[in-house]
Amino acid sequence: MLKPVTGSVLGFDFGLKRLGVAMGTLDLGLAHPLETINSEINTIRFARIAELISAWQPVMLIVGMPHHNDGEPHPFAPTCLRFANRLHGRFGLPVLWVDERYSSVAASSSLNEQGVRGRKQKPMLDQVAAQHILQQYFDESESAHELT
Repeated sequence: MLKPVTGSVLGFDFGLKRLGVAMGTLDLGLAHPLETINSEINTIRFARIAELISAWQPVMLIVGMPHHNDGEPHPFAPTCLRFANRLHGRFGLPVLWVDERYSSVAASSSLNEQGVRGRKQKPMLDQVAAQHILQQYFDESESAHELT
């Protein structure tokens, strides 16, 4: 796949209860938290994703893939891969994945630095984790993987 070099990109931190979404542009290489989709229902999730895709017109999508500290895929990885494949199938956009090993820890640390601690982090933790996932792609795009 030929990776786009300009345009907007959406990044996702997939969870069973919440889905964090971030946005950035290839031109600037900066990711920003966008929103958290608080639903376990796929039809609601994908309807909201469709709205975001319509609004932001991304040229590709990035999904965080969980791994253990030793680099081995986490048992949750196949579920994330299924989500990534659904994104590609529904929207026809290139979908890449990056190792999200420390995204939630980094997100919590970032929020702590901003003075958001404890339970107050919950509504924004997933979208900040998505921001870290997308920023990782911008910083290390050669480490991104295509869906197989």
